[in-house]
Amino acid sequence: MQVSSEVIDELSEKTFDPSGRRAVVGLDGFVDKIVTPVDKRHGLEDDFDAIETIGDLGARISAAAGKSANIELYPRFDKLGGNGPIMANALLSLGLGVRYVGALGRPVVDPVFEEFARNTEAVSLTNPGITTAAEFKDGKLMFGNMRSLGEIDFDRIMEVCGRESFLGMLTEADVLSIVNWTMIPKMTSILQRMAEEIMPDLGDAGPEGFFFDLTDPAKRSTEDIREVLEVISRFQGFSEVTLGLNFNEAHQVSDTLGLQKGERSEQSLRDMASAIREKLRISCVVVHPVESAGCATEEGSWWSEGPYTENPKITTGAGDHFNAGFSAARLCGFSPLASLALATCTSGHYVRSAQSPTPDQVVDLLTQARDSSQ
Repeated sequence: MQVSSEVIDELSEKTFDPSGRRAVVGLDGFVDKIVTPVDKRHGLEDDFDAIETIGDLGARISAAAGKSANIELYPRFDKLGGNGPIMANALLSLGLGVRYVGALGRPVVDPVFEEFARNTEAVSLTNPGITTAAEFKDGKLMFGNMRSLGEIDFDRIMEVCGRESFLGMLTEADVLSIVNWTMIPKMTSILQRMAEEIMPDLGDAGPEGFFFDLTDPAKRSTEDIREVLEVISRFQGFSEVTLGLNFNEAHQVSDTLGLQKGERSEQSLRDMASAIREKLRISCVVVHPVESAGCATEEGSWWSEGPYTENPKITTGAGDHFNAGFSAARLCGFSPLASLALATCTSGHYVRSAQSPTPDQVVDLLTQARDSSQ
């Protein structure tokens, strides 16, 4: 990872310490069951060769057409899941105070979320979804059961939270992060009603920023994607809006908006982020493939290499940690370039350790990356 001198200079002048800042995050919730598809088994328990790539699994499935196949999914562990809870947990580890509103279990919080719910003073709207996540060297496949998330709508939020309590949460928040639009069928209408019925009442007391992440909208129609992007743009009238996109999501949004799709190169990522931002007329767009990230604001565009590893311990949740790192860095007053570097190292620490990092651990990884490149 090449670290620019501007980032190093900025880190010597500013401290990556978002403690004292507050976030409200929502609205999903999943129990993640992390599994490994088995290629050849040699004995009991974990004595097997894994199917290492998505392509290899695809070939195995294709070969079974007209026949049958039995593919073992070896269970690694169950963990808290969903884009919202993972991002919120990452923000907690970075030192922010977090309130969570989402699908953690109702009437009783699911055991996998008990500690998280205590730490975030969570308001649970419904039962969580279930995701079976198969991880490979070249990506991951997530199979989701999201039926309970259809119960989440604006009226349910008001019923469970209470309107005045919800307004109070947002008044105390420095950033409001709403993620996983794809998996929550009524999310667009929730955002519409928030823009019409909640944000005007907050006035200048609302959050200083909004962060949105669509989360793999490939299964949603072009019309659905266009509609939610228009609603997200409306929040710019209340405060600064950041839209976070992984590489595939950036392509899907570009297609929806009639923009040119880019490659993974530095200039291409910067150009894609700039074009999307200008089209939506929002403050910031971030595009983050696995190995680097680019972003654009009104002031220009930036790109940072990331601390890529070929042997991650976990990949599910890497993008959510990137989003948390970027949001926290911006709240600390870092430039877009330094925020990209800190975000990639937030994600980089997580995929190496399967643990959300502290600010010191993020800066340590950034420093190690700088030293190893010299």
